[in-house]
Amino acid sequence: MNERELSPVLVIGTGLVGASVAHALTAAGLTVHLRDLVPSHAQVAASRGAGTTDEPDADAVRLVVVAVPPTALAGTIADALASFPHATVTDVGSVKGTVLAQLRATGADLSRYVGSHPMAGSQRVGPLTASPELFVDRTWVITPHDTSAAHAVLDVTEVARLCRARSVSMGAAHHDEAVAQVSHLPHLVSVLMGARLTEVPAEHLRLAGQGVRDVTRIAGSDPLLWRQILDANSAAVRSELAVLLADLQALVDGFDDPDVLTAILERGREGTRALPGKHGTAPVDYADVVIEIPDAPGSLARLFRDIEAAGVNIEDLSIDHDNSREVGFLSVKVTPDRAELLRAAMTDAGWTLRDQDAAL
Repeated sequence: MNERELSPVLVIGTGLVGASVAHALTAAGLTVHLRDLVPSHAQVAASRGAGTTDEPDADAVRLVVVAVPPTALAGTIADALASFPHATVTDVGSVKGTVLAQLRATGADLSRYVGSHPMAGSQRVGPLTASPELFVDRTWVITPHDTSAAHAVLDVTEVARLCRARSVSMGAAHHDEAVAQVSHLPHLVSVLMGARLTEVPAEHLRLAGQGVRDVTRIAGSDPLLWRQILDANSAAVRSELAVLLADLQALVDGFDDPDVLTAILERGREGTRALPGKHGTAPVDYADVVIEIPDAPGSLARLFRDIEAAGVNIEDLSIDHDNSREVGFLSVKVTPDRAELLRAAMTDAGWTLRDQDAAL
């Protein structure tokens, strides 16, 4: 099914993900209508180009995207199936099995429903944070069930394509197990680390570098939303927590044994290398070149021009800030064979290089 056949679209829920879907589909040329329990949210999204708040003709709607909190998903999907008789209905919730079970319990015809989950988001919330670029090159999981119509699966696959995401298909239970492992458990670990910081003295917090910020970043997400997500996927998350608890106990028990501690540290490093690398390829051990930059307008642009002039490709980067001086530290990752060239070029251009550990 092409773009025109998917129009008009109704997006229900205009938070970060819903409004971002609406922005992306509007940018792709579809007519998108917006609806939200809080009308002002839909109005804000519309004012930023995500679509229109005009009510659509129910018989004309060809696609409904439900982007509401987890506890409201099943009811909203069921209402959409009943209210828009010619529309494919999908949702973008982060848990699929519970929602599907709730829908099946209603006895409704679910042939036009196909669940989906774009693996993209942020700790930020609301339509002001939405962007049509949110899903670019991100994974979008599509979870057809045993009564999903083929055309409905194709419609949702087309939504992912129009949002410029990479679609993959898996069953609802398989999806929920996977997100418990790579999303929900990591979130709880981040939360626990963030909570621990509330008991750390202020003078100790001043020593914090980028590492602790990396670990705790996602803990800043909406607690009420995450409570709903974890409730909906409680069985899979509880299983992962039990494994983590056993790992923590093994760490405590073996902490004074150098061989045990080394094995645990090595296993952690091995796990990071199991993750797909840049563009989905095998991970690469890049070299870090850390450059001190003034916290002043134009500094970053000048630095990037000097890196470009050196003819070195930036594979990845991160930035940290000094706690006492108005400077930052840009950590540039490059292939190991280009690291010395970049260091020499930066020194020649007048930049100050820092040791990775000293900077962070």
